[in-house]
Amino acid sequence: MTVIAIDPGYDRIGVAILEQDFIKKPSEQVIFSTCITTNPRQNFYERMCFVQNELLKIITRFQPNHLAIEELYFSKNTKTALRVAEAKGIIISVALNQNIPITEIHPNHIKIAITGYGNATKSDILFMLPKLINIEQTKKLDDELDAIAIGITFFAQIKFT
Repeated sequence: MTVIAIDPGYDRIGVAILEQDFIKKPSEQVIFSTCITTNPRQNFYERMCFVQNELLKIITRFQPNHLAIEELYFSKNTKTALRVAEAKGIIISVALNQNIPITEIHPNHIKIAITGYGNATKSDILFMLPKLINIEQTKKLDDELDAIAIGITFFAQIKFT
């Protein structure tokens, strides 16, 4: 099974492709990860068109069976929350148009799957990730690492369903 895991945003979108063969290899493998970074000089809709096109390229290349995306949770900045929600809608639309089923994952579930603690911090997650999965040692942005954590959480959830 191949999953495309996405940490939604509009400035940067973390994307990871994880694969798991439940029979041959019991743990998931990161086969690709990136951070789609939009141009802040473009208007929002041009940026979303860029995101859409980049996601289509990735989906075409890796043919994922599923999309795992983080549920939105914002407590302060509503303007940012609205823009991220719009971006998330475009991301989901791309997946639906490619007949890819979608699973939303709550941020606390990600924290529990990665650290075992629902109130874990971002640094706790970043500390645990390399202990759970082989990640290239190249410098990765937090959004990309968040996408990898979302993918790991997806596979942890389907193991128990």
